Amino acid sequence: MIRTVTTTPYGDQKPGTSGLRKKVPVFQQKNYAENFIQSIFDALEGFAGQTLVIGGDGRFYNREVIQIAIKMAAANGFGRVLVGRGGILSTPAASNVIRKYEAFGGIVLSASHNPGGPTEDFGIKYNIGNGGPAPEKVTDAIYARSQVIDTYKISDVADVNLDAEGTQEIDGMTVTVIDPVSDYATLMESLFDFDAIRKLISGGFRVVFDAMSAVTGPYAKEIIEKRLGAPKGSVMNFIPLPDFGGHHPDPNLVHARALYETMMAPDAPDFGAASDGDGDRNLVIGRGIFITPSDSLAMLAANAHLAPGYAKGLAGIARSMPTSGAADRVAEKLGIGLYETPTGWKFFGNLLDEGMATICGEESAGTGSNHVREKDGLWAVLLWLNILAVRKESALEIARKHWATYGRNYYSRHDYEEVDSDAANGLVAALRDQLSTLPGKSFGALKVATADDFAYNDPVDHSVSKNQGIRILFEGGSRVVFRLSGTGTSGATLRVYIERFEPDPARHDIDTQEALADLILVADEIAGIKTRTGRTEPSVIT
Repeated sequence: MIRTVTTTPYGDQKPGTSGLRKKVPVFQQKNYAENFIQSIFDALEGFAGQTLVIGGDGRFYNREVIQIAIKMAAANGFGRVLVGRGGILSTPAASNVIRKYEAFGGIVLSASHNPGGPTEDFGIKYNIGNGGPAPEKVTDAIYARSQVIDTYKISDVADVNLDAEGTQEIDGMTVTVIDPVSDYATLMESLFDFDAIRKLISGGFRVVFDAMSAVTGPYAKEIIEKRLGAPKGSVMNFIPLPDFGGHHPDPNLVHARALYETMMAPDAPDFGAASDGDGDRNLVIGRGIFITPSDSLAMLAANAHLAPGYAKGLAGIARSMPTSGAADRVAEKLGIGLYETPTGWKFFGNLLDEGMATICGEESAGTGSNHVREKDGLWAVLLWLNILAVRKESALEIARKHWATYGRNYYSRHDYEEVDSDAANGLVAALRDQLSTLPGKSFGALKVATADDFAYNDPVDHSVSKNQGIRILFEGGSRVVFRLSGTGTSGATLRVYIERFEPDPARHDIDTQEALADLILVADEIAGIKTRTGRTEPSVIT
């Protein structure tokens, strides 16, 4: 039986960079999740009888909201729901399922790399039929509807058994519980030379992968250990836990410190990697070297042709604006397009759909390609393994040869988390007020060439996205970028991106923070970070 329930709007349901993210107790408020899900459906047209994909990263409150979403999908007229067994679907796997089964769209339940647990973070994101995050025109419509919503529809039926694969029916809608891993693993096998990687591993090459008690665990266990033959135990923390084992599932040098220390030890494995809460980010560490996400994008693009799925070459490379310019020089050498977009994977969708780009990346540890419409942590790890297997060189050797060819972009991101929102907004407003006066100013040996607030003109649909980050570019190629992140759930996160290009191979072994020291001081001088936020140092340095 279908019920129509009277409700009242919540004023805070505006989706951020990747969906609506709040603390679990916020989502547990009466009708909060229902309001947002109904607003999604009300903002869409033409889905009667169509297929909807539902899944999440297994964090706390995942199962409860999946049951709500299934029942509301039935009440609103969808014909079929595909849901991952146990409620599990990594974000890239969900994108693949949407594309493979030609679904109308999907609801992905995750707060990505943010912590999980009864008082931690939760999120709901809608993905469109191409498998990618909903564009701004859709999220704007969802938000607009959420502000005036007065009823929602839900089927009054028992919960679906999420732990048994098979099909059941709810009010005329078919619900199929699917293996969350098999379709994704098959896709990976079609892109990469598994025989070459198996041979590498069987020859004694040691891989360690930290799934961080998050969603990638079952995927990595199946692919790295079972299909590629890595010894049992190569994949650590592979069981997804509602609270990620009490850890922060963000694959950076702070939250994956143990992996970093393992890879820097004298007896380190040959290759180390990690992924995040929902499986769309990656950390890559070779023996004795951390590969920054910006460098990883450039190196993957330069070597992608070594994998079967990319043997014909790349159509283009896309990167988010804060990501370093390392990929730009690869694109230039390959003679292909380079597209600079705002932060947010949704901005890559049009480029991928139009065949203008093949590989995309963000400095925040997200890389992916046209195989899905999301960033994909495990995909990046497998492409690295394919490259290592073909080149028969270490990650350190590949990095050094890359820098010798293209130059090195020293790069770091300083995150100031949970900053008072008013202070953060005041800092950005003051920066905007300075933009017209900064060009020509000198700060020690650094002279400002240009300064702007990045705006993106989409070459496909010609939409314009303004105020995407403040850029200060210095003569000689160095730059500092300031941006407020849209992925947190409390306060504001100020991200400061610092970059220096160094063409001289003799200067490619300097400590990154040392190489950037003068730029770090200038960033604070221009923005007044310490004065305005009260923070004397970043929460996280990547």
